[in-house]
Amino acid sequence: MPVTVPLSRGLRKASRYRSAATRAVAVSAVVGASLSALAAADPNAEAQPSNPVAIAAAPHDARFTAFTPYEAQMPQFVPPEVTDFLRNLGIEQARPKTVRPVAGPLTSGFGARWGAMHAGIDFGDGLGTPIRAVTDGTVLEAGPASGFGLWVRIQQDDGTIGVYGHMQDILVQPGQQVRAGDEIATVGSRGYSTGPHLHYEVHTSPGVQIDPLPWLAGRGMDVGTVSD
Repeated sequence: MPVTVPLSRGLRKASRYRSAATRAVAVSAVVGASLSALAAADPNAEAQPSNPVAIAAAPHDARFTAFTPYEAQMPQFVPPEVTDFLRNLGIEQARPKTVRPVAGPLTSGFGARWGAMHAGIDFGDGLGTPIRAVTDGTVLEAGPASGFGLWVRIQQDDGTIGVYGHMQDILVQPGQQVRAGDEIATVGSRGYSTGPHLHYEVHTSPGVQIDPLPWLAGRGMDVGTVSD
């Protein structure tokens, strides 16, 4: 016996099929639009279709445009105080921190000499030749001294005391700050001296002298050897 289906029931089932198909197409459209947007953001990315419907590839010339604030595009101005500070900082870092006190040759070393202790080193040079501070420091004393005629004592940058003796003229005063290479006196022959020269000592504490040659060498300063 033939089976009959009410017409209204068949129409409702067909309507449901059409609604499901419509939703599937809508979802496919949304997914396709999303993949197209991602492909446009990355030109190298390849679209991966999730359904048989072909998805248009993004144009290869698509790029993000970086936004640069207007302030960052304006010429940058560096205050003169900053440029001066940086320039002076470079000069300070480049300048030598240890210098030779005079250009003349080393004429006498540290140790016993003529039956007495020679507690420093001697440099021979012409009368009136400038004597320069070996390191940065503070002048402790400048004036007459027994045996030296005139001397200058400087608290050096590492805490030691540098003693300069037999000078002709003194160019600094107690309390004055000096830097390596500053002129502090001139070569003389005052005190117990047989000719114009500079006598230089290094004291680690009052009355304790060390050989200046190794100390200078440790600071990268080679003043040579005693000439004959």
